[in-house]
Amino acid sequence: MARGKLRIYLGAAPGVGKTCAMLSEAHRRAERGTDCVVAFVEHHHRPRTEVMLHGLEQIPRKEIEYRGAAFTEMDVDAVLARRPRVALVDELAHTNVPGSRNAKRWQDVEELLAAGIDVISTVNIQHLESLGDVVESITGVRQRETVPDEVVRRADQIELVDMSPQALRRRMAHGNIYRPDKVDAALSNYFRPGNLTALRELALLWVADRVDEYLNQYRSEHQVFRIWGSRERIVVGLTGGPEGHTLIRRAVRLAEKGAGGEVMAVYIARSDGLTSASPGELAVQRRLVEDLGGTFHQVVGDDVPAALLDFARGVNATQIVLGVSRRKSWQYVFGPGVGATVARDSGPDLDVHFVTHDAVGRGRGLPAAARGARLGRARVVWGWLVGVLGPALLTWMLTGAAVDVGLANDMLLLLTLTVAAALLGGLAPALASALVGSLLLNWYFTPPVRTLTIADPKNIVAIAVFVGVAVSVASVVDLAARRTHQAARLRAESEILSFLAGNVLRGETSLEALLERVRETFGMESAALLERTGETEPWTSAGSVGPRPAQIPEEADVDVPVGDHMTLALSGGVLPAADRRVLAAFAAQAAVVLDRRRLRREADRARELAEGNRMRTALLAAVSHDLRTPLAGIKAAVSSLRSDDVAWSEEDQAELLAAIEEGADRLDHLVGNLLDMSRLQTGTVTPIIRETDLDEVVPMALGGVPEGSVELDIPETLPMVHVDRGLLERAVANIVENAVKYSPPGEKVLVSASALADRVEVRVVDRGPGVPDAAKDRIFEPFQRYGDAPRGAGVGLGLAVARGFAETIGGTLDTEDTPGGGLTMVLAVPTAARQRPDRPAAAAT
Repeated sequence: MARGKLRIYLGAAPGVGKTCAMLSEAHRRAERGTDCVVAFVEHHHRPRTEVMLHGLEQIPRKEIEYRGAAFTEMDVDAVLARRPRVALVDELAHTNVPGSRNAKRWQDVEELLAAGIDVISTVNIQHLESLGDVVESITGVRQRETVPDEVVRRADQIELVDMSPQALRRRMAHGNIYRPDKVDAALSNYFRPGNLTALRELALLWVADRVDEYLNQYRSEHQVFRIWGSRERIVVGLTGGPEGHTLIRRAVRLAEKGAGGEVMAVYIARSDGLTSASPGELAVQRRLVEDLGGTFHQVVGDDVPAALLDFARGVNATQIVLGVSRRKSWQYVFGPGVGATVARDSGPDLDVHFVTHDAVGRGRGLPAAARGARLGRARVVWGWLVGVLGPALLTWMLTGAAVDVGLANDMLLLLTLTVAAALLGGLAPALASALVGSLLLNWYFTPPVRTLTIADPKNIVAIAVFVGVAVSVASVVDLAARRTHQAARLRAESEILSFLAGNVLRGETSLEALLERVRETFGMESAALLERTGETEPWTSAGSVGPRPAQIPEEADVDVPVGDHMTLALSGGVLPAADRRVLAAFAAQAAVVLDRRRLRREADRARELAEGNRMRTALLAAVSHDLRTPLAGIKAAVSSLRSDDVAWSEEDQAELLAAIEEGADRLDHLVGNLLDMSRLQTGTVTPIIRETDLDEVVPMALGGVPEGSVELDIPETLPMVHVDRGLLERAVANIVENAVKYSPPGEKVLVSASALADRVEVRVVDRGPGVPDAAKDRIFEPFQRYGDAPRGAGVGLGLAVARGFAETIGGTLDTEDTPGGGLTMVLAVPTAARQRPDRPAAAAT
């Protein structure tokens, strides 16, 4: 029986319309006479989805009792018995109730497909198993119901159901997805614009990759070798030479001219590992192409033009960018070159661009690392001993032997010593061994012996062949030995540089840690970074590690200058010249770390000065008016009471005393906020962090607001939070007072709390005028009032103090728009499970 076909509607989030699209497809097929049934579709009380189920046959669900409650799941046996042509199965990643036929719904679908039934299903991108960690990092929620990626990838058709985050949030606000009592929480948590945008990007990228797989599979199955220009793909051929930077930038400019252009840089390495490319230069070019949005590839192939064309056709490229050859004119007698061969064999569907550069016609040559590879002094000495003394000793043994082994065996034995000399000492000892061996063969073993004359012409050919073979074998063995040594050394260098660059770029390495790494890598006793301000100024140490570091470059065993007024000084031994390249990279990185540390320190100092100046200016402005207003009211009331000209009634006296009390309270509140802000600016607020119940703190913060102006919703099931109770209470109090101030008459402020991942969020929701996006960050700055708030309504420190206290206890304070109008303040604090041990436990002051 033929396997059924699977069609999946993929969405970025709930509510984008996957189920509606599936039901619409079912109605279209039913109108064409296809036997379609609804095996399982959950409408979630959405009116539009419920209406679309009308007219479609629905298979009765199977009831399963679990822990005293009844649940319904898809009845797989009933669907198999009905044997429709197409079955609709919603929510592919759903976990079945224990006691069901299968643990997962996608396993039920596999049974239907195996029975030859076509299935149409739905799934959200967050339910793909491979994206679980990514989705959790975006939304803060771990998806428990997942489906293996392979199940979705095997689908015969995957259709993306897309909707913009703004449109989806409007659907949510209109009640088309969740019940009205869940809309605010959903919009404020999972359905945030940032979350939806990130999930939408994941879905689009995943589907785009799947489309590429479909295209490549089709081209492979139908043996399509011609290039299809479905997307502009440009392949850059790199040689590791200096022209690579020019080629990469030129290719990027070509790609930018077309929509969706893609740049792929490729380096063809020979299979024997013998290459003239500089690993350091290739690493630089790789970073360049990746910084410009392209990708780097390395392909092994002895025929460079064929390998390059195979790669280009394999990735369905449309253009190849090559540099004009660096070979000199006389070198063209050996062949047309890579560029000419690629252009000749590229065919009509692949354009080849030749780009001129500064290195045209200057020759290729070998990099310094290849020319300077050494085998070590001990190996060279042993090579000379084996190559020169070995043939003499072997000749003495052969001439003293009682049995003549023959000229051919004599030659093979001497040739063995030549190969051994090449393995140990390289080419020079091997050539010397070949020369000594040929002379000894002629003198002792070629008739007439003990003369340089050779009587038999065949022996002349034999000795000539011996010399040729010895020289050839010695050359190959020497080159292989040097390449092996060079590869090992370059691999070690690349690992060191990769580790160094990665740590420094991520800002994970301090100057002292970097210097310690230098000392350990090169086996030195001490390392120091020295600098001075001018040619005649004394040297000072910016950082050092190890005992007795050098104070001036002359005291160091090795020093590497960095610019004109900085040097890296090492003590403990002399390094070979080959190590100075890596040491120079360390020195440059040390200078970068030092500059970054100083810039960060200067930025912090400048920020502190700017904050201090702004604070002083705003404080003077506040004192000049906001503090004088309550003082003027108090003085006027006191003067009136002290006046002997007017006889005040008891009611008048009570009103004047109330005005004095109100002015004093306002003055106390303003001064308190000013003191709190100054303590935050100077860093003198030290919290007492301990486990606390949120429902014990939040009600205490509502004492300063009018009774009946706040609606409280703090569930008792919330986890414990890890905060300073006093600072949290002050922060909540300031937020609630601000919300009550701007709420319209008769509208209560909602204070609710919910747990999300490793934090608890306190949401203060008002129905006031709201705040534009451009002003949401500004309302947390000191001495800021929103809109036309009058003087005397406060100095604008309440929210600034609240955010400062929130950050002091390890939390955050942000704003969101209230659905339907207004502003929502979101105060997030860590739960007790996410304890912060770096916080000092001292008394709050």
